Order: sequence, then C-alpha cells, then structure tokens
Amino acid sequence: METLDSKTLINVFFGRQPGGITRILPTLTFAFDYWHAGGLNPVAFKITNIVIHGLTVLALAGFFRTLLFVNNNDRTRIGLIALGLSMAWAIHPLQVSSVLYVVQRMQTMCTLFVVLALWSYLKARQAQIEGKSGRTALLLTILLWALALGCKEDAALLPAYTLALELTVLRFRAADPGLALRLRKGYLLSILAGAALFLFVVIPNYWSWDKYPGRDFSTSERLLTQARVLCMYLWEIVLPLPQHMPFFYDWIQPSHGLLHPWTTLPAILFLMTLLMMALMLRIRRPLFALGVFWFFSGHFITSNVVSLELAFEHRNHFPLIGMVLAIGDLLILSIRLLRFRPAMQAWGCAVILASMGTATVARARSWSDPLALASTSTMLAPYSARAWNALSLYYFTLGGEDVPNNPYLDQAIDACAQGAVNAPYSSACLTNLVVFKTLRGTITPTDWSRYIERLQRVNMGPENSLAVWVLITNIRKGVALDENSALEAIDIVTRRGQFNTNQFAAIGYFILGRLHKPERAYPYFAKYIQSAPPNDAVTDEIISELKKEGRVEWADRLETLAQSRNKQSSVPKSYAH
Repeated sequence: METLDSKTLINVFFGRQPGGITRILPTLTFAFDYWHAGGLNPVAFKITNIVIHGLTVLALAGFFRTLLFVNNNDRTRIGLIALGLSMAWAIHPLQVSSVLYVVQRMQTMCTLFVVLALWSYLKARQAQIEGKSGRTALLLTILLWALALGCKEDAALLPAYTLALELTVLRFRAADPGLALRLRKGYLLSILAGAALFLFVVIPNYWSWDKYPGRDFSTSERLLTQARVLCMYLWEIVLPLPQHMPFFYDWIQPSHGLLHPWTTLPAILFLMTLLMMALMLRIRRPLFALGVFWFFSGHFITSNVVSLELAFEHRNHFPLIGMVLAIGDLLILSIRLLRFRPAMQAWGCAVILASMGTATVARARSWSDPLALASTSTMLAPYSARAWNALSLYYFTLGGEDVPNNPYLDQAIDACAQGAVNAPYSSACLTNLVVFKTLRGTITPTDWSRYIERLQRVNMGPENSLAVWVLITNIRKGVALDENSALEAIDIVTRRGQFNTNQFAAIGYFILGRLHKPERAYPYFAKYIQSAPPNDAVTDEIISELKKEGRVEWADRLETLAQSRNKQSSVPKSYAH
C-alpha cells in the first residue's frame, strides 16, 4: 500500500491474501506499516509487533486480575499477582520468535483479541453470578471473537477456553438457577456437536494411513510425535534457557511407534498424568487446572490430524498463558506452605523475572543480526537443514551473491557441506552446494551424482521440491550449471513431487526457450495439456512454439492430445466414466 485512500484500502482488504480471509486484519496492518515506512523497513514492522505485544500484556494483566478476583484469592495482593503473571508471560524467551519474527503478527494479534474476548466473557459471567444480565459484555465477547477470527484460525478455539473457565473457576454458576442450567445444557450440546464435527468431518477429511502428500509421516505417526513435541514445549516453558529454543525444528523426526523412538511412550504417559492431575484438582486448585486445560486446548488444532509441520515455537503464544497460570498457582501454593516472608517472596519473584528477562535479552541479541541468528541456530539445532541453509545463504548474500570472486563463497560452501551431512533428509543444502561449487569452478561429477542420489531418496515435500526453481533461477541468471545433470534433477523432483498445471508449463517453456531442448520440454507440455482446462490459449501457444522449432510431429501429437481432452470435457458428467 503506497497511498492511503479508500480505493487502495478496499483493494488491500478484499484482495487475494496468502492466509485467506481468516488473516485479513494482520495483512491490513502490514499494508499500513509499508505505507507509513515508505517500504519494507524492518523497524516499522517490528515496532508495530512490539506495540501489539505491549497491548496484550496490559489486557492479560487486567484479565488475570479479574480472574483472581472471581476465584476469591487473597484480594489484598491481586494486583501484584496479576502483574507478576502477565510480566512472566511478557518476557518469556519463547516470545522472541513470536514478536520479532514479523509474520507472526497473525498469531500475536489473534492472541490479543482472544485475551480481550476471554476478559469480556469473564466480566459477563461475573455479572451473572452477581445477579446481573451481563448481556453487553457477552455481545462484546462475540465482537472480539470475530476480530480474532480475522487474524488467524486458532481463534476458533475460544469456546474451548471458555469451557475450561467454566469447568474450573466459574463452574457454571449464576444467581439465576435457570441460567445455570441453560449454561450446562448449552455447553453439553456444544461438546457433542464439536465431537460429531471432529469425528464425522475433520477426521475423514484429514486422516491418512499413508504419508501425507509432501510429508514424511502419516496421521498416526503425527499424533504419536506430538506427544514428544508437547513435552519439548513444556521443557522450553519451565526451563526457559535460550539453548533450549533453536527456532528451527525441521530436525524432529516422526515417531513410528510407541517405542520408536523410545521417548514416545514416556511422553504420552507424562501428558496423560498431567491432564489427569488437572481433572482431579479442578475444584481444589482451579487456576492450575485452568492453565493445564488451556495449554492442551491451545494445541488442539496444531497437534492434531491436520498435516501441518510438526513443531513451531509461535504455537505456544496462547498456551504459554495457561502454563504461566498453572506454574504461578503452584508457586503461590509453595509460598503459603513454606510460609515465606513478604520480603523473601518479593525477592524470589524478582529473581525469577530477572532471570527470564536476561535470557530473553540474550536470545533477542542473536535476532539482531542475520549471521548471529544463523550461526546460533546451527549450534542449537545442528541437524536442521533450514539452519545450515540459512547460514550458507547469508554468507552468499554477504559476499554479493553471484559476483566474481565472492569473498564469502568458501564459507557458504562449507556451511552447505556440513548441512548436507547433518541433514540427510533434505536436498536444500546439496542444491545450493552444486550452485556454489559451479560458481567457484570446482564442481565435480561426484557432486552431481551425490545430489541426484539424494533427490531420489528424500521425501519430496515442499522444501525439497524447491530444488526445481533454484536450479531454473540460477541457470536463467547465467550460472553455468551442467544442463544435462540439472535436467535429470528436475525430472526426478517433478516425478516425485507435487506440481500443478501452470508449473509444468513454466518448466516446459524454460527447457524449450532457455535450454533449446524441445525433446526434454515435450513431456512437461504433455502434462500441462492433460490437466489444463479445455480450449485454453496456452495450449495453442505451446503447439505453435513447437512448430517454430521444427518439431511438427510433436506439435501434432500435442494437438491430438488437446483435442482428446476437449472431447472428454464436453461429455456430460452423468455419462462420463
């Protein structure tokens, strides 16, 4: 957005967005940042992220204060406890990647509106317990929920968060017995409807006994793996040291059984024990139980049957609120049992917050410089292909990319070589390695053979499939890659990966127009025509180009293929088989 006017705003709001309509509000703020800064200035974007984080902290402090009041805690210290809990969430080292990684504004804005919606819901229920209607606050809750849904899909979990509130702190209470009964019945019906939706719609659409397309795990393997992932998240939350948070998690290998790896079964047992403790203590320690319920609820979508990546730190943005609440409740219980003096309590809280703040500052420092972040990531996640790839690309960019005598090309090659060894599940480092060695003039047939063998073996997910476009882009830029080897690599990736109709056409045009190898371009054009819509203009252009190249026989074969496609598409569906 370069100008601030109604037409531009309408185009931004209703234009096609990468995340769809459920992420329109963060996208709109990105457009405002771009307009305000006059371009892609990182400072402008990160300041907005920090402001959103600060607003969430304020909202969270207010919500915690109301929650503690409704829970009948020692009301003389409610304000200090609420402030301490909100600050613990605010300065936790896990927040670094959520706040400083600009695109995660989608998650942070969603959390802001969810917290405000929960606060409004709690106010409404507090009014109903006191004999008032609470209608205005409930309407505000719905409005805030709608805003949260305009940020990210995770906001759909708000009813699960309010159910956790009812099961622990609120316990479906109301001054009007009829309202209390309606609340119980309403939530029971909602649970049944949600369970039916999950069992009969979500599972049939997303469950896969075989590996997901583009993934190296099936649904059952993903669910087993998530037990280990959730335990890893809890470890990062409870002991928040920067070395426990590598940012890149592509190195996590799926669980193929309860004992493969052996940590899978203990992780499942630990999580089941934690959940059972929360259920048993939901009356005696409602805040602890609420925090645990929120942790599990917050991961319900991302740790379920949808074929998402196995782990990301920002998925803990809301669940971290739950664990801060649960841990805080245990600390309050410990202080009471051990009868610490007020001065000792204050010093203890100060030490905890100072330690977390120090860890956050240390982690944020590594995010202030691309080389520091990439180097730190390779140390903390030595088996991460993304970390090594980021380090190699940074060195390559630092030296001016494909300029003669790039002074950092050797460092880039070394990083690629190390990443190729440490991450045998990925082809990214080897893709860059053949490009960089070609630029240096030291590429060997052995390098290409190793690369081809890797492409034939690795799971051909989205990242490994990018090899096609990396090779094509570098050839177009003039890098003297071995054409036959590059075409062999492209053939392997397109055969094993997921490519759409237009991508087949793009690859075919590249091979024909840049490499002038119509015999290698023909199969891609055939794939395009087989899946393209009938009577499309691109088909005619392809046939015309082949005729210009003197490949009349191939052009005629494609024309016959197109005619057969058009004829099949004209058959009524009721008669087609």
